[in-house]
Amino acid sequence: MKKAGKSRKKKIILILASVILCAALVLGGLMIYGNAQMGKIPGLTFMDALNYTTQGKPDARITVGIIKNGQASFTVYGENGQILPEENHVYEIGSLTKTLTAAMISRAVTEGRIRLDNTIDAYLPLPEGKSYPTIAELLTHTSGYSAYYFETPMIGNFFAGRNSFCGISRDMILRKVQGLNMNRESYEFTYSNFGYAVLGLVLEAVYDQDYTALLNDYVQKHLGMTTTKISERDGDLGNYWDWQENDAYLSAGAVTSNIEDMLHYAQMQLDADSPFARCHECLKVINASSENYQMMGIHMDEIGMGWIIDRENGIIWHNGGTGHYNSYLGFDPEAGTAVVILSNLSPNDRIPATVLGIKLLQELKK
Repeated sequence: MKKAGKSRKKKIILILASVILCAALVLGGLMIYGNAQMGKIPGLTFMDALNYTTQGKPDARITVGIIKNGQASFTVYGENGQILPEENHVYEIGSLTKTLTAAMISRAVTEGRIRLDNTIDAYLPLPEGKSYPTIAELLTHTSGYSAYYFETPMIGNFFAGRNSFCGISRDMILRKVQGLNMNRESYEFTYSNFGYAVLGLVLEAVYDQDYTALLNDYVQKHLGMTTTKISERDGDLGNYWDWQENDAYLSAGAVTSNIEDMLHYAQMQLDADSPFARCHECLKVINASSENYQMMGIHMDEIGMGWIIDRENGIIWHNGGTGHYNSYLGFDPEAGTAVVILSNLSPNDRIPATVLGIKLLQELKK
């Protein structure tokens, strides 16, 4: 009986080892294939990349906006790169929301409501005796905060196929901040949605108004972006993320917009007397380009108030991604050019808007 038991154990071990080995070989093969495919992308033109990304996708709607020589224009592309009528589709812009949050922080600094070197306990009810990040550290993703922290609603969101951040309230974020102690002198760049949720709480505290009202008023009345707002899931393209009224992560990625508003926003970044100029100034050297980004010619050398600074290419940029959308806004201040890419495809679907955007910006220089 013992020998039979040992024999069965050996067989089980051998089977498990074989399964693990096969999985490793498959994974290794996929990685090699993936790297080989990635290696082809740098050699593609913008249109090559766009055609490949939309190939066989009848519902694809990628709107490409350009500012050059002071003139703005846009083209809507569908399946296989086909040019479609110039409709103003409504897209989720994802983390491009963060540049608007940062702009409102900049406005509050100008108004004397916020100091960049203040720690957040100057604005939020937090316990004494702990170390908290500064406003500047939150803006530059160098606060030490993780990308996000687990909260119970994430379980239901996963099984319901909802946005992971739906239902995570301001109180949940504040409780988490109260429990964290950021006691190191400095932290490396770690892209943090949580950090921008905290910035949303700070804005609400200093203006005594909820983030949705603040954002909608700012973009529509002050910036003239009349259709840009916190998502109400009422656009024409569908598959928008669910949000709840009191969600804390709205300030990290809940805005919807269209190409006309985003081109207007891009032009404001280029204007010499732009109120956004402070947002483009370097607050931190980060040298955070991944190997894949470098392969694509994308650089993350420095960061200002939300905006990524690519010194190598002379470009300032940010991107965004949600479950079914991805976006990019990049501009070259010296050349006076800007590119906006708004896509209703997942950021993981073939070639993302960020790569399309940098390709087009580089081609505009030629």
